[in-house]
Amino acid sequence: MQPSRLGVASRAALSDGGEIARKLETFAPRPAQQDLSAAIADAFETRETLLAEAGTGTGKTFAYLVPALLSGLKTIVSTGTRALQDQLYHRDLPRVRDALGVGVKTALLKGRANYLCRYRMEQAKGEPKFSSRDLAAQFQRIVAWSGRTRLGDLAELEALPEESPLLPMVTSTAENCVGSECPFYADCFVVQARQRAQAADVVVVNHHLLLADLALKQEGFGEILPGAQAFVIDEAHQLPELAAQFFGEAISARPLVELARDALAECKSVTGALASLQVPSRDLEHSVRALRTAMDELPVRGTRRRAGEVPAVEDAFDNLDAALANLRDALEPLRGAAPGFDSCHARAEEFIERLRRWRGAAVPRPAPQPEEDDDFAPPRREVAAEAENQDAVAAAQDANAQAGASPAAIPEEGRDGSVLWYELTARGFRLSRTPLDVAGPLAAHRERSRAAWVFTSATLAVGGQFQHYARKLGLFEPKTLLAPSPFDWATQALMYLPPGLPDPAVRHYNQALVERLRPVLEASGGRAFVLFASHRALRETAELLKDGPWPLFVQGEAPRHVLLERFRASGNGVLLGAASFREGVDVAGEALSVVVIDKLPFAAPDDPVFEARLDAIRRRGGNPFRDEQLPQAVIALKQGAGRLIRSETDRGVLVLCDPRLHSKSYGRAFLDSLPPLPRTRRIDDVADFFAGRPLALESASSAPADGEDYYYR
Repeated sequence: MQPSRLGVASRAALSDGGEIARKLETFAPRPAQQDLSAAIADAFETRETLLAEAGTGTGKTFAYLVPALLSGLKTIVSTGTRALQDQLYHRDLPRVRDALGVGVKTALLKGRANYLCRYRMEQAKGEPKFSSRDLAAQFQRIVAWSGRTRLGDLAELEALPEESPLLPMVTSTAENCVGSECPFYADCFVVQARQRAQAADVVVVNHHLLLADLALKQEGFGEILPGAQAFVIDEAHQLPELAAQFFGEAISARPLVELARDALAECKSVTGALASLQVPSRDLEHSVRALRTAMDELPVRGTRRRAGEVPAVEDAFDNLDAALANLRDALEPLRGAAPGFDSCHARAEEFIERLRRWRGAAVPRPAPQPEEDDDFAPPRREVAAEAENQDAVAAAQDANAQAGASPAAIPEEGRDGSVLWYELTARGFRLSRTPLDVAGPLAAHRERSRAAWVFTSATLAVGGQFQHYARKLGLFEPKTLLAPSPFDWATQALMYLPPGLPDPAVRHYNQALVERLRPVLEASGGRAFVLFASHRALRETAELLKDGPWPLFVQGEAPRHVLLERFRASGNGVLLGAASFREGVDVAGEALSVVVIDKLPFAAPDDPVFEARLDAIRRRGGNPFRDEQLPQAVIALKQGAGRLIRSETDRGVLVLCDPRLHSKSYGRAFLDSLPPLPRTRRIDDVADFFAGRPLALESASSAPADGEDYYYR
């Protein structure tokens, strides 16, 4: 097949002597990057779908930005996190656009919770909500900033913590936004951000916003995404799991408490309202706390049926249902008195329906309504993919599984194939309905868009194959590309597999691991990430290493970004982290020279959704381990290993501790999916590597057979 004109232009722009190399001094041409960019350009031209794994260091960001900017197509670029979104929009996109010399309009679009809401900020003024002088001072800084900000993006307030309790007070949600009736509507930062995105050629979003628009229409940006001609999904390995959240629904403690407080806040402007709302609002807050207390008897995660086995929990659900209904009824006569009361009434009604759907009661879903021009009309919260069978789903609910039904009658999963489950946090809870399979809805949206779709990440393939990921997206034999990393693995890295470790299931495994880890840390002088499959193992290892000569940074002792800053600054620190440190963490240079992975990262057995997914595979005649558990663990391992080498000048040792890599036949699947690092089982080779002494090792292009030594001479 002949390359497209856009493919030829994209390759030329990234080649030696091309526009990017001429304009950006630090740019180094890479053949793999050029191949990737040309393949993305061809997908743009033909409006096809491409799955592309780009090895670390390939430069995938430039590879997709070049065709996006040269194509003339309305392009949506979606990233995994807001931090990556800001980096892409504020750093990478301007550099590439200026180097290419194209006058393309760009826009950054986030979910509404990232923008200041003037209405809610005014509501919060003068309220006795601040538990400390520090919070009151932070609020005053927000008020002062609100008078000078142009975009209203709260990311501009660097001193504001991500988990600040002030954020819900000064931002809106789809439920509590009062829309065009808002007195500040003309100056709404959310409306302005949407208008900029509508006028732009390239719009940078994040996966949460993309999925909210595709699945729920909750964010009020529905006019933007359907008009796109090309979609680039970066960090695409995250999409299937996130989609399961967005194509389901949930009800959690904090929005319920916020509803009670918002109802009271609206009373300031309506005489006599406080008298009718004070008691039902207080009762709702009390019922939320009482439910969380009753759930203390339950495991941290579990199914709907498991929650129903505790009578006190069922009683607390009854009380919460009644409290919501009482508040809704109290709000009914006030709906016309202020727009905020009407919004609170709608939220109460929605929460009642979600709670009853989760408990198993037959609550009819509202019929689909035609799209309206007003972006801030009451949001349509129903899943688009289920519109065709809403009546069937509602009718199929088991009417006997209402409050007070026997545990045997309480549903464990929805009749639509979703899982009903809960999760507890320190002070809250979340009740979720999660679909087992999102391939159908994702495929339907992709087909309806008639756009090009590019899914790219450093970790999509398992053993060089994309079937596992393609199946989750509902793709049949898509175009694929493996763009290899440009790093010189033979000289930049070493894989060490410590000998003599016991089975990971034995009690003393962590102690044995630390015994083999100490000589590695002595050779490297610290400078290590140690990544764990469980928080229990992390805590045990932290106790064993606490008296070591290296500064120790332990997940949970401080926010992640603070730990990383301290780790970088230490120069010889050892950071202990769990799953959240396997991706989205970039520490280039000598500060990170060792990555240790304690066990193969198979998913935890206490995840109700994962367990239900395995059961569904089993019922279909598949093999849950081969079809789901193994591929997922391989991708997770690749993510963790990818923290080690981040640039052409980095050097480091990857320590894989799990003896199942060579004692089990499936160990080959993990090793075949990693870059071709030289391998050793001798600690002396690790010491020689860090001392700069030459190693007589061969590059390992494939895993040895079971029982074969990993030490190459």
